[in-house]
Amino acid sequence: VQLAESGGGSVQAGGSLRLSCVASGYIDGRYCVAWFRQAPGSEREAVARIFLNGRTTYADAVKGRFTISRDNAKSTLYLQMNSLKPEDTAMYYCAALSTSCTGRSAGDWGQGTQVTVSS
Repeated sequence: VQLAESGGGSVQAGGSLRLSCVASGYIDGRYCVAWFRQAPGSEREAVARIFLNGRTTYADAVKGRFTISRDNAKSTLYLQMNSLKPEDTAMYYCAALSTSCTGRSAGDWGQGTQVTVSS
């Protein structure tokens, strides 16, 4: 399955962006679908995840500001990002993973979309 992200860009602090990730095939049965981010010199970290059982988790740094959602009919995963901060600057990746849900998990990964937040 190929994943294609869009919606990244440059915004000022306090602004909003909505990322989209369209899957070329069926991902409904994956262990998790998620958004990750990676800043230069840092490990890839999970931002928001939806597990097969419906459970949703968020990184502490984005709780209350980011919302993950999915539209299975459109095979699309979204990440609504509000109140953006400069520290949110990173490359954002969507993923559909098979047996675990970390930055090194096996599965399908998108190419990434850059988010840059200026102060």
